[in-house]
Amino acid sequence: MPSSKMAASAAVLIAILAAAPAAAETIHVPMALVTPAGPGAEIGEVTIIDGAGGATFDVELRGLAPGQHGFHVHQNASCAAATAADGKVTPAGGAGSHLDPAKTGMHMGPTGAGHLGDLPFVTVAADGTATERLTAPRITSVAQLHGRALILHAGGDNYSDQPLPLGGGGARIACGVIL
Repeated sequence: MPSSKMAASAAVLIAILAAAPAAAETIHVPMALVTPAGPGAEIGEVTIIDGAGGATFDVELRGLAPGQHGFHVHQNASCAAATAADGKVTPAGGAGSHLDPAKTGMHMGPTGAGHLGDLPFVTVAADGTATERLTAPRITSVAQLHGRALILHAGGDNYSDQPLPLGGGGARIACGVIL
């Protein structure tokens, strides 16, 4: 009898552990300015954490121009510059385009049905720092982001492809690889 009670207790314990939620994952992403030669000076870190309302992005950056900056998860785990066929170099072009596994081809912001990589914009204070927590409700697991890159753009983001594509954020100014 004692072994059957132990087996039953073990089965209950296994069922409880299997039903328990997985531990929240956290990823620390060092961010650096981008140059035509590749990554430049480090400017801080973004910590990405699994959350009940979506992934949270704890932004701790410095040395940036004040104002709003477009912020996105890009397809590739690279901050290297890329050279187009016409010879034009794009800093952090190796990151590719916005993460869009559903192939929507639309920029609709963090709550829209477009690119999964569309994040809330980052607001930089007058002293060049950004310290804020952003939530991406459509990113339901940090695990979706491994092997990608975070890109910060020079301009803001209107969460639309009009009047300029991809929110109008313009040039890539900072990048971090999500390992």
